[in-house]
Amino acid sequence: MYWRPRRPALRRPRKLGHMARKETSENPGRLKQIALTYKMTKRVDTKVGLVVAAVGIVTFGVLLAVGFLIGHPIYVGVLGFLLAFLAMAIVFGRRAERAAFGQMEGQPGAAAAVLENLKRGWSVTPAVAMNRSQDVIHRAVGKAGIVLVAEGNPNRLRGLLAAEKKKMARIVTDVPVHDVVVGHDEGEVPLKKLRSHLTRLPRVLSGAEVTTVTDRLRALGDLMSNMPLPKGPMPKGTRMPKGGKMR
Repeated sequence: MYWRPRRPALRRPRKLGHMARKETSENPGRLKQIALTYKMTKRVDTKVGLVVAAVGIVTFGVLLAVGFLIGHPIYVGVLGFLLAFLAMAIVFGRRAERAAFGQMEGQPGAAAAVLENLKRGWSVTPAVAMNRSQDVIHRAVGKAGIVLVAEGNPNRLRGLLAAEKKKMARIVTDVPVHDVVVGHDEGEVPLKKLRSHLTRLPRVLSGAEVTTVTDRLRALGDLMSNMPLPKGPMPKGTRMPKGGKMR
């Protein structure tokens, strides 16, 4: 007789089960997000459900009728179902976006929220300048150049925009600068049309030039280093940052 070492028992991998649980946990999250978006939209747009359902039914009905006319109702019916679902998703997305803009209208920082959702190719820096009246300017750099988006009182924003342009002129001189004031008066751009307004601006810079301009503008500093502090005594309850100094 001789001693034979036992082989260690191999454990079955649990990676597939973990991945399956992860996928099943993500689906309820997406469905919950869609339900929350629908509830938020329903508060502002009470007819969103009827409109989306009508678009789906009409799209499917028209394509199904075409399928009967050409003698292929099954194939065209399946295609109509897919196109109806796509049309419903597009209409619901647009109405949800419109409802979100309606809720953000007039709130401080609403323009920054729209700029943060711009497509690729834009570098956004929110609140590059602000005064004591909470009039604020955001900066977006893209192939159209530099866009200063201002929200607040138009009369006070004139001086704020002029000061920001003068500050940028020391770093970038050959890049076009556009002014956009968010509002509903003459010469202003409504919040819901801000993104489309920026994307329609003529493109004059390449991707490499956008990166170069963005790097140059970083030398201006961030909001905490550029924001003017209000004059007078410090409000009660204000804390100094750790390791920082009041400028």
